[in-house]
Amino acid sequence: MKTLEKPVQQHQKPTGKDGGSFIKSLVRNQIFIPIAALLILVIFNLVADPSFFAITLSQNSAGYPILSGNLINILDNASELVILAIGMTLVTSASGGQDISVGAAIALSGSVVLRVLCGTESRPETLQAPIIVAFLVCCLVAMIFGAFNGALVAYFKIQPMVATLILFTAGRSIAAWINNNELPIISEASFGYFGNFIPGIPVPTPIFIAVLCMIIIALVLRFTKLGLFTQSVGINSESSRLNGINPEFIKFITYVILGLCVAIAGFIKVSRFSTINYSVVAKDIEMDAILAVALGGNALSGGKFNMAASVLGAYVIQFLTTTLFKFNVISSALPAYKAVVVIILVVLSAPIVRDKIAAVRKKLSAPRTAVKEANR
Repeated sequence: MKTLEKPVQQHQKPTGKDGGSFIKSLVRNQIFIPIAALLILVIFNLVADPSFFAITLSQNSAGYPILSGNLINILDNASELVILAIGMTLVTSASGGQDISVGAAIALSGSVVLRVLCGTESRPETLQAPIIVAFLVCCLVAMIFGAFNGALVAYFKIQPMVATLILFTAGRSIAAWINNNELPIISEASFGYFGNFIPGIPVPTPIFIAVLCMIIIALVLRFTKLGLFTQSVGINSESSRLNGINPEFIKFITYVILGLCVAIAGFIKVSRFSTINYSVVAKDIEMDAILAVALGGNALSGGKFNMAASVLGAYVIQFLTTTLFKFNVISSALPAYKAVVVIILVVLSAPIVRDKIAAVRKKLSAPRTAVKEANR
């Protein structure tokens, strides 16, 4: 019997130890922050109103089946933010700064789409060009403006927020100028499929587009060295240069990639309503994109990043927004609530706060360590 008991006891000890180390590693992981925030929101809504999570299958005005509910709205409305968070994460990692012009660039990209599809008419009966052509032109224009921002940051050494302030200020005016200050309206139903529902498919199309973008960036980071080079440049630009990496080009290419993300988000935005309001479309979305990166535990000063955490952070932000709307918080008050989240994140990420938390944790674990040593 003694020979049987001893192995069992030896087997049980490591199990507890492994469980504790797993929890510690999870807490230290970047993705823990957005997961914890998501769990808090889920628990709050479960307690306040369990019907928040109800999903129903109904019919739209055209008679097609569609899924509806708060969870579907979160996944749908977060799509553009998720796509932007991908590009913003790369820009933040490489340049140690953020692009504050993405909202204006979305307005500009959407205006280009409508200009190509409408031609010289503001309300054409038929599309003046194929949708794919409008999308490609939109991507090209957005990437050019992304390259403009990237050149200012990478080659002219201008601080990212200052460099992107140019397009932030002028972008919406340029968008209005492209369409002669008119608000084009597209009556072609097929254009609305990309921002709403494809007939017969009950899931909103933007969800599929966001998932596709996530898959593409995951493959790019997995099979290329873009992620490694981006983090290396963000951590130490000069050391990267000594190792054969071109820091200027890496910074430049991340802004071009963000430009492509902006084009996709802009295309979805105008497809949702088949028109555009230059001053309102994607208003303040640049702040949400930056917050998604921060909520993902990524350092806004650049360097190492976790793309999955940024994407999850974008969904958490939309979850928070939907929750606030559910409880009748007025839209003008939303920035105040998000500001509280930003303050908490900034405080928790401050080195002095992290050092104090680590010291308290070490102090609390000291008695347990002493007991273990005494029992040996």
